[in-house]
Amino acid sequence: MKLTIVIVNYNVKHYLSGCLHSVQRALTGIPAEVIVVDNASTDGSVAELRLRYPEVRFIENAENCGFARANNQAIREAKGEYVLLLNPDTVVGEEVLDECVAFMDSHPSAGAVGVKMLKANGGFAWESRRGVPTPLTSFFKMVGLCKLFPKSRLFGKYYMRYLDENDIARIEIVSGAFMMLRRSALDEIGLLDETFFMYGEDIDLSYRLLKGGYQNYYLPCPIVHYKGESTQKTSFRYVRNFYNAMIIFYDKHFGSRHRWMSLLVRMGVCLMGALEFLVRQPKRLDRKTDDGERYRLLLVGSPEVCGEMETICTRQGISFTSLELDMHDTEERTLPLGRISGYREQMKEAYTHIVFDMELFNYSDVMAFMQREHFRGGDSRMKMGLYLSSAGTMVFASDCYKLEKNPD
Repeated sequence: MKLTIVIVNYNVKHYLSGCLHSVQRALTGIPAEVIVVDNASTDGSVAELRLRYPEVRFIENAENCGFARANNQAIREAKGEYVLLLNPDTVVGEEVLDECVAFMDSHPSAGAVGVKMLKANGGFAWESRRGVPTPLTSFFKMVGLCKLFPKSRLFGKYYMRYLDENDIARIEIVSGAFMMLRRSALDEIGLLDETFFMYGEDIDLSYRLLKGGYQNYYLPCPIVHYKGESTQKTSFRYVRNFYNAMIIFYDKHFGSRHRWMSLLVRMGVCLMGALEFLVRQPKRLDRKTDDGERYRLLLVGSPEVCGEMETICTRQGISFTSLELDMHDTEERTLPLGRISGYREQMKEAYTHIVFDMELFNYSDVMAFMQREHFRGGDSRMKMGLYLSSAGTMVFASDCYKLEKNPD
C-alpha cells in the first residue's frame, strides 16, 4: 500500500465530513487507507460518519489522549509506505496527494513534505513552512524582529517568508496540519513524542528528521486549513498547552546547552502566554460577524442545491443571494469564472462568504478562485464556505455559524 492517511478527530464532525469528502476525491488511483482516531467526541462523529464513509477505519478512544498519542495509535497500524498526518479542519485539492506521493517517490532523502496552506479567505498561511525555533530564532520572534523584517534570512527565519510561496523549497519544520512522512524514517527516528499533549509535536518530529539525516520539503500544492476548529483559542487550556509545548521543545533540544537562554526563553514564553490569554476576546460561534453584522452569503451551485442552501439560510435568518448555474451541458466540474466575475465588485462589499456546491465543483478550482480574489484585493472577510449536499451541511471558518440541513 502506498499511503495511509491519519486524522485525529475531537468534536468536529462537520469539518471532518468535508475533509473526508475532499480526501475521497484526491485518493483516486492511489492505493491507500484512511484511519480516523476519535478522541472521545461527544457530537456523534463516529456514528454519523461511519455510515457516510464505510471505507474509512475508525478507532474510538474512551478518553481524549492527546494529538500525539492518537496519531501514534494509527501509525503503528498503518500499512502505507507513506503516512499523512492530516487535520480534520482541512480540505485538500484533487491533485495534492498524487503530487506529494510522486515527490516522495523521486526524493528518497525526503523525510517529510508539507504543502501550501490557505486561509479561508484565500490568503497564504505563513505556518506552511517554518524554521527550527532555536534560541536565536525564538528570541527574534518574541521581540518582534521577525514581524518587522519578514524577508530577512536572519530575523525572519521563523516563518521563512524570504521563500517564494509558489516554489518548491527545502524547509525545516513541516506543519502537523498536513505532514506526509516516510514510514521507514519514522521507524528509524521514532514516532511522535507523547510528552506533547497538543502543539509542538510536529516541530519536534520535523527537527528529529533533520537530525536523522533526512530533508523536509515544502510543495506549493494548495489545501485550505480552517485553523484549529477543534480547539477554543481563547481558553486557558489552549494558552497553557500551546506555550507549555514551546517550553517542552526548548528544554528537550536546547536547554542543557544554553541554560542562561533557557531561563530567558521560559520567562518570555510564560509572559507571552499570559498576555495572549488576557488580550484575546472570546469569539461566539453564531450568525454574527465581528462587527455585529449578519452574514451575507453568495450561494453558488445548481438550482436544486441552491434551493437546499436557501432553505437553511431562511431557517437561520441569514441574508443570501443565489447564483444558480446550469451545468447540464458539460460533464466537467469546472468553476465558471465568467459568471462569478460579474459579482466581483459585490463580493468585495456585499458578501461575507461565498458558499460553493461541492457536488458541482472541484476543490482545486475553488481554492484557485479564492487565491485569485484574495490577491485582487478582495475583502479579507469574504471567506470560502462549502456545502455538502450528501450531508446537508454548510462548513465555514472558525468564526462562523455551522449550519445543518436538518438541525435537531
